[in-house]
Amino acid sequence: MARGRGEGTTIVIRKEEGGEGGHHGGAWKVAYADFVTAMMAFFLLMWLLNATTEEQRRGLADYFNPTNVMGQRASGSGQPFGGRTPNESGQLASNASSMRVETGPRPVIFDLEEDDSDSPASPVERREGPKGDDEIATPARLMAQHAPPGTGPGENQAGLAQASAEALREELARRERDAMDRMAEQIRAAVREDPTLADLARQLRVEQVPEGLRIQLLDGEREPMFALGGNAPSEKLRALLAKVAAVINRVPHAVAITGHTDATPFRPGARSNWDLSAERANATRRLLTEGGVAEARIRSVTGLAGREPLMPENPQNAANRRVSVLLLRENPAP
Repeated sequence: MARGRGEGTTIVIRKEEGGEGGHHGGAWKVAYADFVTAMMAFFLLMWLLNATTEEQRRGLADYFNPTNVMGQRASGSGQPFGGRTPNESGQLASNASSMRVETGPRPVIFDLEEDDSDSPASPVERREGPKGDDEIATPARLMAQHAPPGTGPGENQAGLAQASAEALREELARRERDAMDRMAEQIRAAVREDPTLADLARQLRVEQVPEGLRIQLLDGEREPMFALGGNAPSEKLRALLAKVAAVINRVPHAVAITGHTDATPFRPGARSNWDLSAERANATRRLLTEGGVAEARIRSVTGLAGREPLMPENPQNAANRRVSVLLLRENPAP
């Protein structure tokens, strides 16, 4: 096409972008290849499960699983998620592989050493260990060993039970006697070490009797424990009973209190020695309870007048006027 003078030539450039249609792309091929691979692996797995035994499958699983030295069985225990399902509450874990410690028999240790020589073996040194039940010498076992021949099982058991009961009673009685001896010495020492009561040591008599520990407070010719003919205690008697109460408070024994008088009678129509001995015993009870002895421990409060004199050959002696505090035994000797 002709143009006028002075006009240039117009050049038009058309660019066309080449490409394939959307349905002609290659991305689907990759996805299809992955699908075919997965299906092939799945069918291969199914074939292996059908063509192998249980032992072979377990060997394959152990080969591909990491070694678990703490586990007792294969991972998963043959079920998904370690034996649990996703629908169950709680953690998706199983305790099938937890370690369990149980106490078994103690291993036997032999003091043997391997020796290829033909020399005779040296004797093994004996080790002393704790004695077994059959080696412990108990009273029942000793009685059984020394039972007379011909004794039947029933008679033997009855005899053992009786012998054991007697041995127990004797042991308890012996311990109680020792404890009462210690209490007697403590009472004597408490009186000796008190300067205000040292002169009353000769009027204190502490001794063991079949019933228990008897503590007697005696009147003196010039040191009466109570007012003459009355039941008012002296100051020294109060201090003395405080010492006695402090000692007997350490034991749980029951207490029996007895009052005694001499043979001197009252005037006719007045009160008798029975009344006086009972009143003095009751006054002693009050002083002991003030010293801390529980009222529940008092077993009896008795007045015997002059029926049991300490010195029968001299019924008028001042020592017959006394108060007795008796700690009763809990385990009398058989």
